[in-house]
Amino acid sequence: MDRLVKADVKEVEIAFKRGQKCPTTFRLTNLMHTMSVAVSLTTTNPSLFSFNQPFSILPPLSSSSYTVILSPPSDKPPLSSSLDAITIKSSMLPTGKAHQDDLRSLFSRPGPHIFKDARIPISFVGPHVIEFLISQQPQIPEISSCFNKAVSGCSRYQLSMLLKSAVVLGTEYLVTNLIDNGADVNSKDSDGRSMISLAVKAGNINVVKVLIASGCKNDDSIDRVLHEAASVNRVDLMELLITTYKNSIDFNWVDSNGRTPIHVAASKGHAQVIQFCASFGGARTDVFDKNGSSPLHLAAENGHLEAVKLLLDCSEYMKEAVNGKGKTAFTLAVENGHAHLYDLLHLGDALQRAARLDDLHGLKSCLAEGARVNGRDQNGWTALHRAAFKGKIEIVKVLINHGAKVEAVDDAGYTPLQCAVMAGHVDVALLLIGQGAKANSKNLKQLSPPLKLDCFKNQFSLQVHPVNFEKEQA
Repeated sequence: MDRLVKADVKEVEIAFKRGQKCPTTFRLTNLMHTMSVAVSLTTTNPSLFSFNQPFSILPPLSSSSYTVILSPPSDKPPLSSSLDAITIKSSMLPTGKAHQDDLRSLFSRPGPHIFKDARIPISFVGPHVIEFLISQQPQIPEISSCFNKAVSGCSRYQLSMLLKSAVVLGTEYLVTNLIDNGADVNSKDSDGRSMISLAVKAGNINVVKVLIASGCKNDDSIDRVLHEAASVNRVDLMELLITTYKNSIDFNWVDSNGRTPIHVAASKGHAQVIQFCASFGGARTDVFDKNGSSPLHLAAENGHLEAVKLLLDCSEYMKEAVNGKGKTAFTLAVENGHAHLYDLLHLGDALQRAARLDDLHGLKSCLAEGARVNGRDQNGWTALHRAAFKGKIEIVKVLINHGAKVEAVDDAGYTPLQCAVMAGHVDVALLLIGQGAKANSKNLKQLSPPLKLDCFKNQFSLQVHPVNFEKEQA
């Protein structure tokens, strides 16, 4: 006979709970028909586990329950690469009676009278273990085996609650396993949001793909997945969501604050998202939220240069719009000290206006306040183009002294010199040529009276085309 007793389990499972003593029970049966058996229980880690009966006596063919306790209480399960285990030893006891000290002495002496009946591994199960694994991965190399054991102690409801944590933390492996073990992929969080919404907010596209493949649905009455994707600056997530839920999501939907995804992207400065929403999704950039703010107001308020540029490209006129407090985007930029936005939102327009109206004082003030001397309007005209076209020679001089490029080319390919030539401003044309502007003899002959300047012949290299005067506003 190689053993005297038999355990009713091959592995002892302890339902771990944070901060509590965690007991579990198993049974042993005496296999001897006519003789009592002494039993000894020990563990590989006696500092963690204790027994209600470390030594006991089992009468012939009888059974008894034994409790192993995880103690002291802990905030995390004591997981390790090698499982702790219970060692069961036995010895024949012809008298059927013995004191605890006698039993302790019996098992302290090695010899053939001691039978090693079983070694039972101890595993930890339950939602608290899964929760710990979710928070710790990938620090625990054995997470796969630990998870597979722990999940057996969870109900479907508990698995569904744990799925939320795994989704939020972006643990793809655990998300897959929780779903495979029965977690409800269409369960909601306390705010009624779907798993898809939580996964998008976490920014893990692989988890989003797992949820979609598992049949997770987007709740269009609550979820604002495009807003979540905009918040985390993820165009790739937007593309996936549009492909998957194209009939139930919209780029112009508003959230509880009246904001579209472009509002969200503008407030955070996510220029790529703004461009994607506007160009691919057809999103409007002139929507005002519940505070009366457009996306441009939010981008200006937060100092996001690239976002401001894109929004102005979409709707230049919005720079004059006021929010719920009567403030323009420029005003918000000034209040928040975002000087790098002043030119785009106001000074550029003021500089162009001063150049057109021959307002020398206004021009100098704009330049002193930070206006970009080579800034362009919607047609690509710089202030020098405008001043040259209007023949404002003093304005031209000031602009050149502040670094204006005499060879700047507008969207139609025209330089300031060409504008001056076509408008017939001889003095301005001469000044620009003197500052390095290149022209050809044909251009100069268009002036009235035509110029004859042999000294500039080698510089006459630009081909001139008729100027579209309709672009210049009086």
